[in-house]
Amino acid sequence: MQNSVFVTSNSPIQTRQIGQMIGDLSRSGDIILLNGPLGAGKTCLAQGIAESLGVQEATASPSYVLMREFSGRIPLYHMDLYRLEFNEISDLGLDDYFYGQGLCVIEWAEKGRAIMPEQHLQLTLFYSSDTTRLVKITPFGERYTLMAKHISQLY
Repeated sequence: MQNSVFVTSNSPIQTRQIGQMIGDLSRSGDIILLNGPLGAGKTCLAQGIAESLGVQEATASPSYVLMREFSGRIPLYHMDLYRLEFNEISDLGLDDYFYGQGLCVIEWAEKGRAIMPEQHLQLTLFYSSDTTRLVKITPFGERYTLMAKHISQLY
């Protein structure tokens, strides 16, 4: 595991801003894994990423449909594994998306950890208070180490 970077969000607006920074730095083929308890801000972070990519559609949590594909500067594949068991996740054929032309943002990624690409950027959100979140950014791979360093310098 690489060195983690920690940033604090004091509001949903700030959580979206963190997502926007990640989206600004993202390119085709990137993998962003989002973890944390219910209501911690995973979808809010994903919405910030979508906004920075120029996605015009509403990006609600895809919990019930598993994945939504959006058009923007690069395609966005927004996935949510919350309702799935590992055997269901491993049968989805996600490799087409992992190694496709878009950016994969996966909520509840820890449920499918064993099949996730080795190189990725992992964000784990923790409750600090009712309105404050601690975001742990852990890079896996050189590209993601540079992204995490850049985010820590901007934030």
